[in-house]
Amino acid sequence: MALDPKLLDILACPEDKGPLLYFAADRLLYNPRLKRKYRIDDDVPVMLVEESTQASPQEHEALVAKAKAEGITPNFS
Repeated sequence: MALDPKLLDILACPEDKGPLLYFAADRLLYNPRLKRKYRIDDDVPVMLVEESTQASPQEHEALVAKAKAEGITPNFS
């Protein structure tokens, strides 16, 4: 199940307060500026910095490429 669009509209990275990329199939929100990944458990985003994981350089490149290929854009500007 996808995140509610209203929820997605208000979600921001808790660390830099910036927009996120939403990868529904991967159940993941991603901050490409900080290379930080936030998982989604049972349709609930886990938006705690201490629970997030850092993307490796390879993961970052793959996620940015996937976003571009699939037309995934930041959830706000």
